[in-house]
Amino acid sequence: MISPCKPAEPPAGRHDLVFVSPLGWRAMIGVRGDLAADPLVSRWSEMGWPTIRRRALPCEATGLALGLPLPPSAGKKRLSFLADIDHVTSVARPPALRQVRASAPRNWWPTLDRLDELVLRHSVDVRVFGSLAWQSLTGLDYVTAGSDLDVLCAFRRETDLDRLAADVAAIEADAPMRLDGELMRADGAAVNWREFHAGTDQLLVKTIGGVVLLDRDRFISGAMGS
Repeated sequence: MISPCKPAEPPAGRHDLVFVSPLGWRAMIGVRGDLAADPLVSRWSEMGWPTIRRRALPCEATGLALGLPLPPSAGKKRLSFLADIDHVTSVARPPALRQVRASAPRNWWPTLDRLDELVLRHSVDVRVFGSLAWQSLTGLDYVTAGSDLDVLCAFRRETDLDRLAADVAAIEADAPMRLDGELMRADGAAVNWREFHAGTDQLLVKTIGGVVLLDRDRFISGAMGS
């Protein structure tokens, strides 16, 4: 199970799972008349399923920007909400590989097991987001024959990122699905693992606050800015 914790401040991670109180759900749905009679959204609130942290729009100066990607059966709609921080009951990181394994197609299991080996080999925390994470969290059908496996590798300063990216590429070469995902620093700044593996001098770095183009060495060192 996910082990959420009560936040002292809004969560920083772009992929953090955010749990909202029933009062918070009523408030969020109350300003979205188009969702008032949506049975799936109502079920979301009743089941206590999470939302996900997203980047706020310029007009969203207050509150916590949240997203909710619905399953293919609901048209894969991506819903946006703005929550009062007082209505957030807990926050959790995306689920770990072993937490989602039982919810994955069986032909994905060897890939998940190989990715799990990276945890000890590179001292990284490997998490899953995207379709498999939502399928595991809700029991709804999110994974299709064309789904990617989205992984988030949170690394330490001493991690050899070139070796890590090379190992992910080697795993993808034998995988039945496309491996997508990010390499994330301790401060939440992240880059696409495939872009990093390509060896480009400048990387597109994503944070909860925005996107910036950053020199490769500066990303590795933990710096931000141009």
